[in-house]
Amino acid sequence: MATKKTESEVIDTTVKTGENPVVSVMSAFADQTKEPPKPGDIIEGPVIALDRAKLYVDLPPFGTGVIYGREYMNAREVIKRTNIGDIIAAKVIATDTKDGYIELSLKEARQAIIWAEAEDAVKNNTQFELPVKEANKGGLILEWQGIAGFLPASQLKAEHYPRVTDGDKDKILDELRKLVGQKIPVMLISATPKEGKLIFSEKGGEDKVKTQIIEHYQVGDAVEGEVTGMVDFGVFVKLEEGLEGLVHISEIDWGLVDDPRHFFKVGDKVKVKIIDIKDGKVSLSIKALKSNPWTEAAEKYHKGDKVEGVVIKFNKHGALASIEEGIAGLVHVSEFGSEEKLRANLELGKRYPFTITLFDPKEMRMALAYAGVKK
Repeated sequence: MATKKTESEVIDTTVKTGENPVVSVMSAFADQTKEPPKPGDIIEGPVIALDRAKLYVDLPPFGTGVIYGREYMNAREVIKRTNIGDIIAAKVIATDTKDGYIELSLKEARQAIIWAEAEDAVKNNTQFELPVKEANKGGLILEWQGIAGFLPASQLKAEHYPRVTDGDKDKILDELRKLVGQKIPVMLISATPKEGKLIFSEKGGEDKVKTQIIEHYQVGDAVEGEVTGMVDFGVFVKLEEGLEGLVHISEIDWGLVDDPRHFFKVGDKVKVKIIDIKDGKVSLSIKALKSNPWTEAAEKYHKGDKVEGVVIKFNKHGALASIEEGIAGLVHVSEFGSEEKLRANLELGKRYPFTITLFDPKEMRMALAYAGVKK
């Protein structure tokens, strides 16, 4: 007997193997009450005839379903492998055709079933091994069940993440293209049927293992790791196989760090301190294992002191001058009236006399006034 289901109820399906790949909806729907089918419903029944580009399906007690015209052409490859007596699932297109048949779509039913399977895969964290079809600057394009899906670069495992030296998007794309053609294990993390969107993650499969590894570490632990990559905002350090942490640029050294690449190279062994573990991410610090120079500076310097400092950087506010390793203060541009005049008086890398006008070691802040002769 034919039974009727709504599209949202198509949650458990099987596909016949061998020569006939037609989808069959399982017995989970047998207990539904029989109501007249309406457009959008997914129904099933046996094929009773194939005649002149039409396929007829027995749908007692409601009548006969037909797949013809554009719907027949859309599903012709499947229909070629369909035989009389095969049970098929189809989506109701119309119930009031002029010949009295119930118009059906095999392709739309298959799509409905696929999206139901996708939503089920998201809930169950199902893992797939899929080939990379394309790459763009944001990530990778994969294909699942004939539907293109997106794997954002942020969802790639550490070994596949494109770590380019200067963050250049074209270089990132070049790295991602190296993955095209490879099969990678992924999980569906989002499925939106109405928009036809699938989002994948390569990280999902390692979450449990990573969680187990992280459990062996605590905030405050000092460990040794290996530098695996460097980006503008910091350094990636592998603590052990399957676990990597980030040393943010602000946690590399007490002194000014413009570029992490000036401090490390891939393969370097470094001592790090775990300063945060949150949502599976480990934050590390290198400077936390060094004495804070501002602690000692608190005993040495005071507001009003005359000091000498080396200009180490210019920014929109003025110039930074270091009076000793890790202790730098701002010489504000307003003291000279313009950036042009400031740069005329202070040169990068040169030493000048200054007066400390603000000294707050707890907040690691210092302001300096130029004590030399202005040009």
